[in-house]
Amino acid sequence: MIITKKNTKLGVNPIAGVIALVLIGASVAAYCAAYINGVVIVLLIVVSLFIAGSVHIADQWEKAIVLRMGKYTGLRGPGIFFTIPIIDKVDNYIDQRVRVTEFKAEQTLTKDTVPVNVDAVVYWTVWDVEKAALEVQDYEMAIAYIAQTGLRDVIGKHELAELLQERDKVTDLLQRILDEHTNPWGITCQNVGIKDIVIPQLLADAMSKEAQAERERRARVILGTAETEIAEKFAEASLQYVNNPVALHLRGMNMLFEGLKEKGSMVIVPSSALDSMNLGAMGGLISLAKSNEPQQTHQPERVIEPEKKPKPGKKV
Repeated sequence: MIITKKNTKLGVNPIAGVIALVLIGASVAAYCAAYINGVVIVLLIVVSLFIAGSVHIADQWEKAIVLRMGKYTGLRGPGIFFTIPIIDKVDNYIDQRVRVTEFKAEQTLTKDTVPVNVDAVVYWTVWDVEKAALEVQDYEMAIAYIAQTGLRDVIGKHELAELLQERDKVTDLLQRILDEHTNPWGITCQNVGIKDIVIPQLLADAMSKEAQAERERRARVILGTAETEIAEKFAEASLQYVNNPVALHLRGMNMLFEGLKEKGSMVIVPSSALDSMNLGAMGGLISLAKSNEPQQTHQPERVIEPEKKPKPGKKV
């Protein structure tokens, strides 16, 4: 539950306190000097308190609501201002700065019956202090409840996909709803923002799988489109080779050369290409060239044994 209190600035402001001390001190000093008697000093102290109570201060961003005998008399401030003691009353100090209010909608069903939790904030300011003081009892609490109710209504009118993908439209609609209710109070909502949208975990997993499947479908569509474009380009190229056999022959030779550049490669071509591109003669030339390459021969080494000398006493 949202509870707000009036900003009445209870207590004595510094200027009023100084005035009260000075007047009471002067009265006491006069009594001590025997210039006045006891009755007079009591009256002077009471008058000093009334004078100090008539001095008020409003901050730069505030306006004071002054009531005289319960009737609205006007605004005071910012700065120092005076009122008539007992007759006048400062009912409230209204802040005119931009303020923020957080609100949420829990377990609210969308248009497609999905429960969601939404956290949002609204930035608002008081542009007419008199209306804010006289038209609504507690404008801060009223704004919070109107924002929460409006958020629930907006969620019920949109599907989950719209809430997730079109947050700007949802916040603009909510801001217009709030302005319609708060403008008669002298309050304007400058901006509404959605902080977070929480959905059930099972639904989040299902949406993740759906998104993954959609990406795979797009990938396959793109691949099929690429194959179609390639086929169209091949069809255009075939038209260039129909009446130009020399170009087709050169293209085939180039493809074969690219395939044979790597050692140990194997190229498989259709049998009809043997006649159209004369691959048989070309293959023979390649084989002949390879056969003429120098080959290293390995001959066995010859071992020379040393001659044996005859033993003494024997004839050789």
